Amino acid sequence: MLVLEYKVKGKQQQYRAIDEAIRTTQFIRNKAIRYWIDAPREAKINRIALNNYSTALRKEFKFVKELNSMACQAATERAWSAIDRFYGNCKSKKPGKKEFPRFQKDNRSVEYKTSGWSLHPTKRRITFTDDKGISEVRLLGKWDIHTYPVKSIKRVRLVRKADGYYCQFAVDIEVKPESRTADGELGLDVGLEFFYSDSNGHHEENPRFFRKAEKAIKHTQRQIYKKEKGKNQRRIARLRYAKKHLRVSRQRNEHALRIARNVCKLNSLVAYEALNVKGMVKNHCLAKSINDVAWTLFRRWLEYFAIKFGTTVVAVNPRMTSQKCSDCGAIVKKSLSTRTHKCACGCQLQRDVNAAINILNLGKQARDGQSRSNATGVATSTLLGASLVEQVATANVESPGFTNK
Repeated sequence: MLVLEYKVKGKQQQYRAIDEAIRTTQFIRNKAIRYWIDAPREAKINRIALNNYSTALRKEFKFVKELNSMACQAATERAWSAIDRFYGNCKSKKPGKKEFPRFQKDNRSVEYKTSGWSLHPTKRRITFTDDKGISEVRLLGKWDIHTYPVKSIKRVRLVRKADGYYCQFAVDIEVKPESRTADGELGLDVGLEFFYSDSNGHHEENPRFFRKAEKAIKHTQRQIYKKEKGKNQRRIARLRYAKKHLRVSRQRNEHALRIARNVCKLNSLVAYEALNVKGMVKNHCLAKSINDVAWTLFRRWLEYFAIKFGTTVVAVNPRMTSQKCSDCGAIVKKSLSTRTHKCACGCQLQRDVNAAINILNLGKQARDGQSRSNATGVATSTLLGASLVEQVATANVESPGFTNK
């Protein structure tokens, strides 16, 4: 599944109509969650039952009926996705909170399936045919959509972002593999000092996008509270603040994509750490830096380009990789402040490079043994600096971003 994103150009009344469709989607999702919560235990609420409930909502509320019927079903599918995730966490006995479905307050998208919209023959305009009043809007961006038949478009989503409105197309195609330029083997040790250190001794600099923009972000945040509530100047200040964060997010996405592509294009085996990032950010002293470096995003792109270039990617347990000598295997205890690995066998390496070599060795063992990793590929296309993380789609399953918002 490929996701193409275009900037939407329309009139103010059309933007207001999009906002109304987004609010209606949020209303349907929240009503579906409430319907599931209030249902008696003996009642079996599943995806089909929630879809039927959207039909009842269309009969009860006029503003819901104005939205396309399949868009209403897509809204209840979002509710079911949250419910199903909760059930799955309970069955798997996930430790901690089980992510009980919550009512949504900040929905920013409305999703159509195969009806409720029609593309212009030039494919530079799209018309939404329901009664919300969106009508025809222009699409700005690269015209990759021209190369795909309309029948292959399975979902259309309108998204509101800080810098405007976007239209995303989920196209059902098969990802075409590409050939690698080299067949090396690489171990990656991610960190905060460097974005990663590899087993060849290379250190990729940590760009620290948020840290560099933090001063400007804090300044725009202070400006919000200097404006009177309910006034237009406060709304403008909030929009300026949101744009700062959106820019940082896009910088992280593009950086992770570029680095992951280069790594997979040059190597037949890539071993990396299977880090529990969700647990690591609970350390309030390092949470900001960990979120800024975006390790999870980098891992997603590694797994995508592994499919693209036929690279084997292996996630290994990072335990003791920094303490173990990559030459003789002895354990050399060292604190985090010790940045050089020195062993009695004569091995002397930068701490992260030593860890990367150990990670590569573990990756080779996993590849040759029973615990070989199976990567999941995703497909995206970036247009007008669009956020890549929001465009992630699995190779064989519909994009979770199109069913779980």
